[in-house]
Amino acid sequence: MAKLTAKARKKIKPKNFALPGKRAYPIQDKSHARNALARVSQHGTSAQKSTVRAAVKKKYPSIKQTKGGKKR
Repeated sequence: MAKLTAKARKKIKPKNFALPGKRAYPIQDKSHARNALARVSQHGTSAQKSTVRAAVKKKYPSIKQTKGGKKR
């Protein structure tokens, strides 16, 4: 995954964020979507985790998601 610069992040459309209102957890490609899942599992609230997981599942259904280290 290439590092996302501030300039590049500003160009990302809101629909490519798992939390568009906050412009948090970019999911514009599979690499960033996987990273969003990892970050929200470490730092997100229960509501954020649910929202991010749903957004990633909707956009990239082929990405396997885990919960608590167990594959779902």
